[in-house]
Amino acid sequence: MAEYPVKRPLKRAPVHPGEILREDVLPSLELSVSETARRLGVSRQQLHRVLACTHPITTEMALRIGKLVGNGPGLWLRLQQACDLWRVEQCLKDELAEIRPANLTHSQG
Repeated sequence: MAEYPVKRPLKRAPVHPGEILREDVLPSLELSVSETARRLGVSRQQLHRVLACTHPITTEMALRIGKLVGNGPGLWLRLQQACDLWRVEQCLKDELAEIRPANLTHSQG
């Protein structure tokens, strides 16, 4: 399946990967939270935090989910990165507006 870049800045927060896991992936796999946690080798509490969107998908968790689902860790990491970037951009919006891009067309002598 092809991936398409998202134009920035987004007006709303991207969907947290935990929400996708909770709403789409686990129901389609017909897996309970307990069974999923067991298969991933993590605690139910750890998985619940991800599914509740209160904790990020770590590299380790992305590897585990990607293996379980069969799509690898990359998608899960990119989804998390999109959430992280959006959140930080919102926090730094005013500061970022003050930064002027360096003029890279002139070579330094």
